[in-house]
Amino acid sequence: MSAAPHELGVADASRLLAAGALSSVELTQELLARIDVHAALRAFLAVDAPGALKSARAADARRAAGLATPLTGVPIAHKDIFVTRALPSTAGSRMLEGYVSPFDATVVARLGDGEAGGAPGAGMVTLGKLNCDEFAMGSGSENSAFGAVRNPWDRERVPGGSSGGSAAAVAARLVPAATATDTGGSIRQPAGFTGTTGIKPTYGVCSRYGMIAFASSLDQAGVIARSAEDCALVLSAMGGFDARDSTSAERPPQDFHAQMLAPRAAASAGRPLAGLRIGLPREFFPAALAPDVGDALRAALAELEKLGAALVDVSLPRTELAIPVYYIIAPAEASSNLSRFDGVRYGHRTVRDGDLRDMVRRSRAEGFGAEVRRRIMIGTYVLSHGYYDAYFVQALKLRRMIADDFQACFRRCDLIAGPVAPSVAWRIGEQADDPVKAYLADIFTLPASLAGLPGMSVPAGFGAHAMPVGLQLIGDYFGEATLLQAAHALQQATDFHRRRPA
Repeated sequence: MSAAPHELGVADASRLLAAGALSSVELTQELLARIDVHAALRAFLAVDAPGALKSARAADARRAAGLATPLTGVPIAHKDIFVTRALPSTAGSRMLEGYVSPFDATVVARLGDGEAGGAPGAGMVTLGKLNCDEFAMGSGSENSAFGAVRNPWDRERVPGGSSGGSAAAVAARLVPAATATDTGGSIRQPAGFTGTTGIKPTYGVCSRYGMIAFASSLDQAGVIARSAEDCALVLSAMGGFDARDSTSAERPPQDFHAQMLAPRAAASAGRPLAGLRIGLPREFFPAALAPDVGDALRAALAELEKLGAALVDVSLPRTELAIPVYYIIAPAEASSNLSRFDGVRYGHRTVRDGDLRDMVRRSRAEGFGAEVRRRIMIGTYVLSHGYYDAYFVQALKLRRMIADDFQACFRRCDLIAGPVAPSVAWRIGEQADDPVKAYLADIFTLPASLAGLPGMSVPAGFGAHAMPVGLQLIGDYFGEATLLQAAHALQQATDFHRRRPA
């Protein structure tokens, strides 16, 4: 084994475990030691060393008995938005500090030991829970009640959000892969800011059962890992229909890894993407795009052309409307979802005396952070009498139009490409006094989320301050295989995804 165990991605670790050149216990022990050394990143909120080593020993025994899946014994960590039985589930909030769920989220169970009464899981080893913006509300992972996550490439900068802990842990080689969630770009943007690979599948591909809800019509589980191949392996295990989730897509299980490796019909030697049409929306390349980001993207697009892809000019005319539409719909749904946290049933409860109304008011004021309170207030306002029709209903109509714009593009292309964010990662605290500035950073990721489309962030080079730049790829509904094929081909021709922080 030439690389140190912590340098291994999911696919490489799987191959070495299968060959007997590495044990899950050895790999788990090294990663646990690194998590302790790099605690200042604040990527982890909870670590389960005894439980992880117990799972690793069981994984090694299953491999020895010939009962392993490709992922058996490979370590993983979960964004603390997924509930778990063995570890606290806080959603990055004081409101849920210390809460332990009586069950595992479907995604957690499928990657681990399996669902109760269901099929066995993939056998991955859970190392712990990862930090995130409170209730997944944020673009920098600065809104966590337990401290801001730091970007391993520059610890004075954000790793993106809300899945910043997931992205930082993968970038710092603390874990080969991590689960994450994407509501308006919270997988793609942190992956882009940290030089990792992230995929948000089509809405409904992964179960939301056991995911602490922010905006139910937008939240979707996904994965952040080192490469497209790693993402494909993990996504294959965590996806699939779940009868307990009413928004789950009734589709058979998908082997995204096999689909990714399958050659395209028009592929030839040196041109694996021959016949692939990639649309470039003019709205995704505005004058306000940072020059360093634009240069990295143009170089990545040129590489895709060398691999056989054809670049096609398209238009998404309602791109700018995605921000106001999102910040009406998402807060409205958050206002409804977070009403359950009242200090009565579970979660934080004030110790001050008072009547029921005062107890609920104080519990929420103490338990929720500033950004969560801001979004609840916005959402309550747009849902109130006299404003529901004027704001919320109109936003829903525009959301449908944004989805229609994508379908018009997909009549001319197979994938859409553009930036993940207008700039590289900003400094921690830089946007603290202007939350709208952080909202505007989601301009390129919001449209696909509103449409429920699959999207990826693929490392595409480096920009100002030697910070990573991500290339965003967007596919049509259930087009994850095409996304992964394009990303994998690009990563076979470049090495940006293999580079790591000093």
